[in-house]
Amino acid sequence: MNYYKIIQDEAILRSFIDWLPDLEEGEAYYVSLLARSKYSDAIKSDKQQLKRFTSRKEDLYSKILQLECPIGAYTQKGQAIPQEALAIYITPNPRSLYDAMFSGLTALAKCIQNQNKHVNPHQEIMSEIQKNKSRSCYVDFDFDIKDEAFAANLKTLIYERVGQSAKVQFVETRGGFHVLVDPLSVEEAFRKRWYQSIAELPHVDQTGDQMIPIPGCSQGGFVPRLL
Repeated sequence: MNYYKIIQDEAILRSFIDWLPDLEEGEAYYVSLLARSKYSDAIKSDKQQLKRFTSRKEDLYSKILQLECPIGAYTQKGQAIPQEALAIYITPNPRSLYDAMFSGLTALAKCIQNQNKHVNPHQEIMSEIQKNKSRSCYVDFDFDIKDEAFAANLKTLIYERVGQSAKVQFVETRGGFHVLVDPLSVEEAFRKRWYQSIAELPHVDQTGDQMIPIPGCSQGGFVPRLL
């Protein structure tokens, strides 16, 4: 029997997990497996949520491995979702389970107040977990470009704006690059304008607290990697 392949390079994935910040009390990572129409013509609506879950850092590898079920187990309108449509994402900034519990109670109370009987309480709480960042370990800049000349110069462009001693992680993705900057490590001389300076660079699509494709795993037929 054929199975969906989520983990494409175990060494890259384990290296990425090691790089992730250690979690503190009441924190978790939020992970989402999607089927995306831009990766496969067989998908009619983009970003169909297939699975989402929270995980401790030490459980992350095994939880991702559990997603590798028989082909055909993931469907859209009765049709099997193809392997090439799959992409898995994570929040590199930990989520606050306590804050999500509080805001989740408020969200569920509003559903009851509005007599919305079709709400799935599990999905409501998962959405609140996604929204509630615990700490800003990294600020993410998404560069939407795949160009060798730009990629070769990207590190220079970033370090010119944060200082050579800043902690920066570069992730190559299917459509470009994610640059994750530890804001506390930015050198003093750059702290007033580093964020604006990077955000103003060419090809920056989105910035802030975002989900990123997981290195070593599927992203529409591509395997993201740490640079």
